[in-house]
Amino acid sequence: MALNQTNKLVWIVNTIRNAGRITLKEISRKWKDNIDMSGGIELDKRTFHKWREKIRETFDLDIECDLSTHTYYISNISDLENGSAGKWLFDTFSVSNALVNCKSIKDRILLEKVPSGVEYLQPIVDAMKVNQMLHITYRRYSVDEEHEHYIMPLCVKLYRQRWYMVGRHWNDAGTGHTTVFCLDRIKGIRPSSHTFDYPSDFSPEEFFSFCLGVITDDNTQPKTIKLKVNAHQANYLRDLPLHESQKEIERNDDYSIFTLFVRPTIDLIQEILWNMDKVEVLEPVEVRKKVKNVVEKMSGKYEK
Repeated sequence: MALNQTNKLVWIVNTIRNAGRITLKEISRKWKDNIDMSGGIELDKRTFHKWREKIRETFDLDIECDLSTHTYYISNISDLENGSAGKWLFDTFSVSNALVNCKSIKDRILLEKVPSGVEYLQPIVDAMKVNQMLHITYRRYSVDEEHEHYIMPLCVKLYRQRWYMVGRHWNDAGTGHTTVFCLDRIKGIRPSSHTFDYPSDFSPEEFFSFCLGVITDDNTQPKTIKLKVNAHQANYLRDLPLHESQKEIERNDDYSIFTLFVRPTIDLIQEILWNMDKVEVLEPVEVRKKVKNVVEKMSGKYEK
């Protein structure tokens, strides 16, 4: 689908989303008033209904009509609030829609650099569609040499501007052993002529359900983590929760207390430290000690 057409679909969704409920006549008027998008031409009924179907196919969003008021609305609007692929696609195209006509001020728009490895996303997704085995040349940060892997690509995940793939090794197919690969550490990828049966015991959502990030250490059991957060930083955690299990159980003028039910892996420790002195681990004791040990080591580097 052409980017220009996708921009139009995004405009339709945002117009209906912002209005809540809106008639086709109002949509057509707003469309005509948006000269950059419409060229001053009204949106006809046939085109609108064709775009409704494209929106359903592209973003999994259903635009329904209330026959009693002849207004249109998005019946599954909650899907734009969760972490679905449809939401991610819509958000991505929304940003493109906002930037596509900004060449005159491009030096005033600063974007975050995305690491390399994105070029491997398409062949991985293509392999996932047909359950095709992959040969991967991979190099970890902890070693100086590359290793070959023959894996079943099970799912991909985006985390902090990096794409990750979960793969199950062919020789471990019966054991359920899986590995998380970072795409920017892949040095080569080649599709195999062999396919596999997608394992019935694997669920991407369950695999990452108790993870804050991408580290899924099976030896680390999920625990209830209790955090004390100062009043100012608590605002950020309310707007952008650390994990879907996050709950605010206490709030006053000075601080709030949040709980998470996650595996206390290094991803969690790093997230806590990122908040510096604004966040304190109250429970469990072993996680509190982990953070304390890191802070002491950091302090030791600056004693001189």
